[in-house]
Amino acid sequence: MKTYQIATIPGDGIGKEVIPAGQQALEALAKSSTTFKFEFENFDWGGDYYRLHNVMMPDNGLDALRKKDAILFGSAGDPDIPDHITLWGLRLKICQGFDQYANVRPTRILPGIDAPLKRCKTEDLNWVIVRENSEGEYSGVGGRVHQGHPIEAATDLSLMTRVGVERIMRFAFKLAQSRPRKLLTVITKSNAQRHAMVMWDQIAKEVSAEFPDVTWDKELVDASTVRMVNRPASLDTIVATNLHADILSDLAAALAGSMGIAPTGNIDPERRYPSMFEPIHGSAFDIMGKGLANPVGTFWSCVMLLEHLGEAEAAKRMMQAIESVTANSTLHTRDLGGKATTVEVTQAVCEFLASNA
Repeated sequence: MKTYQIATIPGDGIGKEVIPAGQQALEALAKSSTTFKFEFENFDWGGDYYRLHNVMMPDNGLDALRKKDAILFGSAGDPDIPDHITLWGLRLKICQGFDQYANVRPTRILPGIDAPLKRCKTEDLNWVIVRENSEGEYSGVGGRVHQGHPIEAATDLSLMTRVGVERIMRFAFKLAQSRPRKLLTVITKSNAQRHAMVMWDQIAKEVSAEFPDVTWDKELVDASTVRMVNRPASLDTIVATNLHADILSDLAAALAGSMGIAPTGNIDPERRYPSMFEPIHGSAFDIMGKGLANPVGTFWSCVMLLEHLGEAEAAKRMMQAIESVTANSTLHTRDLGGKATTVEVTQAVCEFLASNA
């Protein structure tokens, strides 16, 4: 029997509620399996750790994760700690430390969800957004000078490299090639950003020659927001820079019904390091401890984790459990217009997994 070593990092806010829910679901799934099981190790890194140690995670924290098969992550963000400290000190430290350069965010309207695009048929919104996850606008290059003086200045440099753009384009084209429609949209802003984004466009064209069966087009990022709302069926696989995809994927989640249901995977496609899976909803301190958090985004992230481990049948069962819950309006949490609690949704998913072994 295969044993998968999984690191859990609840992080901050409702991460402390939804990540244990995800672990429960994975354990319920493994109970009926004769081929695999999980061993979990929890890491208490985040805002509370920062208050004790003045860092979000230990300096040697990556070494504790390096031999894991995957990481299940909650959120980084604390109202009492500046956002750049929580993000760079934890999530980005792991993503960049393990070169998880492909951030993958699937989006579709799940059964029973009342999505805001009333003209949109369920099958019209079925996207995967590929986000470059290692450089671009989040490269960390920049600085501040003359702080506190009238001549104070600050810079943040968007840094793109040929190797970084080539590898994310190739990943996106391969992903589009694996999907039924074989359709890719490259998001750009090369009309205004005339150096790095022009290189981004040029490399997309070069890489496209390797995938003659993939139909692709190019869309300015601002125009793409309109296209997502007005012509969702014209999109399938989308690739964008770190910042552009960060913004567009939140819009995609909202169009699908809720930030609470959206998953993501921070992937090292070469499998040199563990990949990390997380819901995209953030720490949501305003509902922390109230039992209101929607665990569906975490469960869907677990689907991605299982797919990455090669457990396709288990991933399919987990997705079926998710769809059975969303199809039942009495199991909708507040973000979906319902009154169900985190515990009730988690229990329903676990019961489905136990009864459909």
